Amino acid sequence: MIPIESLTTFVIASVLLALVPGPDNIFVLTQSSVNGHKAGLLVTLGLCTGLIVHTSAVALGITAVLKTSYVAFTVLKIAGAMYLLYLAWRAFHASSEEINTGQSREVAGIKYYLRGVIMNVTNPKVSIFFLAFLPQFADPSRGPVIQQIFFLGMIFILVTLLVFGGIALLAGAVGAWLANTPRAQTIMNRIAGAVFVAMALKLVTANINS
Repeated sequence: MIPIESLTTFVIASVLLALVPGPDNIFVLTQSSVNGHKAGLLVTLGLCTGLIVHTSAVALGITAVLKTSYVAFTVLKIAGAMYLLYLAWRAFHASSEEINTGQSREVAGIKYYLRGVIMNVTNPKVSIFFLAFLPQFADPSRGPVIQQIFFLGMIFILVTLLVFGGIALLAGAVGAWLANTPRAQTIMNRIAGAVFVAMALKLVTANINS
């Protein structure tokens, strides 16, 4: 059992990390402001699903292999960068009237959820961050380390869900207000596209040891 003092420190650190501007919360922010808070919440669920994958990779030792494999790291980050550039292209070419036209709510929901999953899973830096962060709060003297890693990962995911959910609701409210003006919607799409391009460039230039 992880001591309450260590767990409290871990939760506080997780909240602070979730609030610090980074690829995931910026992604939630842009998706919510452009497509509404429901889209942002679905993206958040997708990102949290991706975190389950990263937690499992750390617990099972897969991330340690990724950190030492330049080829695997490069392939994964290029895939992530290409997906972000695809989203940028979609944003730059979106009209102010294009929101979910001709799509059922179920199809649109799956689309935003999958965006979150792909965005998170294809970023190898998340796995490497988890490899450095989670084990700091695990101790073999308290029991199986794998179980502790999974437990800490679930706590981190819960914190992320709450913080990113709040970001989605706030950004969605602002976006809904701006969406009343077609020109504002177009500007938001352009800004989102620029953000995606910047995120893609940052990801593709990431170093395995940085």
